[in-house]
Amino acid sequence: MIRLLRDTKLSRIIQLASSSSSHCKTNHTTPCFFFSSYHQPCIASTSPFDSHSHAYANMLRLTIQHANPTSGMRIHCDILKRGASLDLFARNILLNMYVKSEYLDDASKLFDEMPHRNTISFVTLAQGYSLSRQFHRALDLILRLFREGYELNQFVFTTLLKLLVSMDCADMCMSIHACVFKLGHHSDAFVGTALIDAYSVCGNVEVARQVFYDISCKDMVSWTGMVACYAENCFYEDALKLFCLMRIMGYRPNNFTISGALKSCLGLESFDVGKSVHGCALKARYDQDLFVGTVLLELYTKSGEIVGAQRLFEDMPKNDLIPWSLMISRYAQSDRSREALELFFRMRQTSVVPNNFTFASVLQACASLSLLNLGRQIHSYVIKVGFDSNVFVSNALMDVYAKSGEIENSVKLFVESPEQNDVTWNTIIVGYVQLGDGEKAMNLFSYMLEYDMQPTEVTYSTVLRACASLAALEPGLQIHSLTIKTTYNKECVVANSLIDMYSKCGRINDARLIFDKMSKRDEVSWNAMICGYSMHGFGIEALNLFGMMRQTNCKPNKLTFVGVLSACSNAGLLDIGQAHFKSMLQEYGIEPCIEHYTCMVWLLGRAGKFDEAVKLIEEIPIQPSVMVWRALLGACVIHKNVDLGRVCAQHVLEMEPQDDATHVLLSNMYATARRWDNVASVRKNMQKKKVKKEPGLSWVENQGVVHYFCVGDTSHPDNKLIYAMLEWLNMKTRDAGYVPDRNVVLLDVEDDEKERLLWVHSERLALAFGLIRTPPACSIRIIKNLRICVDCHTVIKLVSKVVQREIVIRDINRFHHFRHGVCSCGDYCQSHHKTVSVAIVSSSHTLLSVLPIAPPPFLWSAFVTGFRFAPSFTVYDKTTIKRAERKYPQKVQLAFEQKQRPSSSDPTFPPTQNK
Repeated sequence: MIRLLRDTKLSRIIQLASSSSSHCKTNHTTPCFFFSSYHQPCIASTSPFDSHSHAYANMLRLTIQHANPTSGMRIHCDILKRGASLDLFARNILLNMYVKSEYLDDASKLFDEMPHRNTISFVTLAQGYSLSRQFHRALDLILRLFREGYELNQFVFTTLLKLLVSMDCADMCMSIHACVFKLGHHSDAFVGTALIDAYSVCGNVEVARQVFYDISCKDMVSWTGMVACYAENCFYEDALKLFCLMRIMGYRPNNFTISGALKSCLGLESFDVGKSVHGCALKARYDQDLFVGTVLLELYTKSGEIVGAQRLFEDMPKNDLIPWSLMISRYAQSDRSREALELFFRMRQTSVVPNNFTFASVLQACASLSLLNLGRQIHSYVIKVGFDSNVFVSNALMDVYAKSGEIENSVKLFVESPEQNDVTWNTIIVGYVQLGDGEKAMNLFSYMLEYDMQPTEVTYSTVLRACASLAALEPGLQIHSLTIKTTYNKECVVANSLIDMYSKCGRINDARLIFDKMSKRDEVSWNAMICGYSMHGFGIEALNLFGMMRQTNCKPNKLTFVGVLSACSNAGLLDIGQAHFKSMLQEYGIEPCIEHYTCMVWLLGRAGKFDEAVKLIEEIPIQPSVMVWRALLGACVIHKNVDLGRVCAQHVLEMEPQDDATHVLLSNMYATARRWDNVASVRKNMQKKKVKKEPGLSWVENQGVVHYFCVGDTSHPDNKLIYAMLEWLNMKTRDAGYVPDRNVVLLDVEDDEKERLLWVHSERLALAFGLIRTPPACSIRIIKNLRICVDCHTVIKLVSKVVQREIVIRDINRFHHFRHGVCSCGDYCQSHHKTVSVAIVSSSHTLLSVLPIAPPPFLWSAFVTGFRFAPSFTVYDKTTIKRAERKYPQKVQLAFEQKQRPSSSDPTFPPTQNK
């Protein structure tokens, strides 16, 4: 911006120098108006030589003014034919004519043939080389000027400084500055502004400030240059202060000054101040200027005032691409993809031609809306205009195909792309993760590291999400180590992904550790931790964290209440869940969505309140989804409500006829009720529809290798050891009081066969392998694709007590932490009792501050029973209990009477640790 102003002013000076002969008078003592270095004082003469030279000079000057190089070349031909001899002044004008006409070869030839040269000759040709981006030739010419001893005036230094900035060598301006200071040109406005520009590019704002104050007679360009220097180097407050001081000094800001002030308002996010500067632009009639209008569009879109930006855009001239491209980009980035496409269609009806940034924004809008056909059309147009090899356009095309499910086309573009950056790799990795192929995403991340491509926070966040989807703890730990080395672990988006990864890999304590170490948390951080606790069955701790969130500036959103209601569902906190469900709309103005209704239906159904659950389904303002009816069906299976379960199954199968899980639940419900005819009918219907039951699978990871097991699997290399371990576990658990629950096997076979089938469940095979192959001190993590059965749940509780190891099982619903013969779910998920056997409470917060209602008696019973499952959870000590007794004496006494605290010798409970 500064250089543009100075180029215009300097060209006027050169033209003034060219026209100096017309101001020469016949008075022999009156010199021509210009610096002596450009032209020696023109003493009037009546000789024919001088008259011809001055006449040619005036004619050449007119050709420059009218941009008519053809006439200038004719004049040059006439000079050569007549053998006329031009003086130095006229030759400089002729040289300037060739430079302005961009005939640099002819200008260079003329320069070499000049019998005499002065400073203006060198500067004129050097500027021509610089404008045509022949920087090295321009620099050689300036250095030659220094070597041959020509006068070094202010125009030499301004040309040299601009040349260094253009060559990205602005850091050399310090040496030039020293020379300028020695010759006394530092107080000149031309040289000072060029120095400010150079120091601005270097980021040396303090020296630029000193240069500005050293200028003896500041002009408008000097003030503008300093405002721009502040704005471009993030000294936004200084820029606005200088802008105000300039107006106080009586200078009227131009379009460049106003642009710098608006950029500063944008950087400070002082949108009200920006509107004041907008008013200044309106008064000065610069609102139609391209520079000012572009920054104003950026200001209003960033402040969220899209309507104001639309009004401003409609009032702007539409003959330039920048406003169109900027507005389309901001629409696409603010979830207004349809408006972005409509504006692009409007632009195509004008003469404005889109560039690579326009295409990238339009393709981003297509990707957000999953408009594959439109994306393909734009892809064809991009190929026609030759932008398909541009890295920005190519990345946007990959995103379109990836989000539309055609990852193969994205990979093809990725392979064929001549230029790849971190966004290119991230686009493919994100595409694989969004399609559920986390393994390929992690492989691609490995290739990215092999190609020495530096991952970004987006890369780490995405691959951690892939690890979470695969429950791959070992790769997640390695990626966590990489983030620590690159300091990306301090980024909020990476920390959030780490919390999610550790939660879904069964390491809820590590997730909480990451959460506690975060210096800044957003809504995603709180939601990830609350949902993590809910997933692990720590309902009270999730509610406790929700109470902490309400005391911060982060407002709960829909996902927060999904986690809260899910926590209440997993812990059986019916009254608390209902209170939070009502508070969504009353306190926070959040309309419940289908996920919230699903949690409440499951909570009511799990408590056996089927009438209330059915009533709630009828009150849903939208059509109940499959999830709602599945939740109620699952509750019907637990409570053996066959009639209502059949109705729920019918609703599910109407929406998803091929749903195998619903067929299986319905069959199991009939089998539990000994209605074998209905079981046969369901299975016959499955065969008719060609619906196959998803086989139960369990897998365990050992030394980076995942081992899969199905029911009765005998294909594993360690098969003999596994079954030997199962025999040993069978013997030990029976000694510990295990009684097989044969009702779990819904087959009409003998009891001995049922017991045998129970011991070859996939989770028991995985557990046996884990006990064989993992070190004794390590916990065993097992993942199951279906819900863990009641008998396996009982067995694994006893196994954790027998082998004295922690066993973590993640089934389709939640995590189960087995330790010392106790599960973190408190057996709630395996029974249909109203109360919860155990409540986990954090020692750092009072339970009463978390609950929106008075604590029910069963929670006080759990409170008194209080013990811990994980190291991050500590029970209440005697002081805390006494504090509760003072506040709720009757409640605590009743709790003690209902359930006495177990002794330390009771092997059912782990030892407590009090703070």
